[in-house]
Amino acid sequence: MILRWRRLVPEARPPGRAHDGDAGLDLHSVEHATIRPGARASIGTGIAVAIPDGYAGLVLPRSGLAHRHGIALVNAPGLIDAGYRGEVRILLLNTDREHAFHVDPGDRIAQLVLAAVEAPELEEAADLEATARGAGGFGSTGR
Repeated sequence: MILRWRRLVPEARPPGRAHDGDAGLDLHSVEHATIRPGARASIGTGIAVAIPDGYAGLVLPRSGLAHRHGIALVNAPGLIDAGYRGEVRILLLNTDREHAFHVDPGDRIAQLVLAAVEAPELEEAADLEATARGAGGFGSTGR
């Protein structure tokens, strides 16, 4: 598979793996930003991608940023549909209660994973097959 990408600004860095075999491609900031405690920000990567048909791009947080700085993604995982060709922007959330988080151009701020997706045909049904779980939702299996 080939993931085609386009540089939208000269300083944009290509998505890339830190290590062979990594599932995620690191995405880099092209902007300076300061995210206050509890605040969120949309950070540009300066790139667009062409997700192949039959796949979706999932934008995931970086575990190191979450662990060291409390940085999460507002909409984790972010979804990039195969037809989207605009800039990949990352919605960062600073969950730290005391410290601001500073983003500089070139910083790795998220990662992109491609996942195969199905396009099911939809069929309305009067009833759905019974399962052991049934309608049990949040917290239904206990602690």
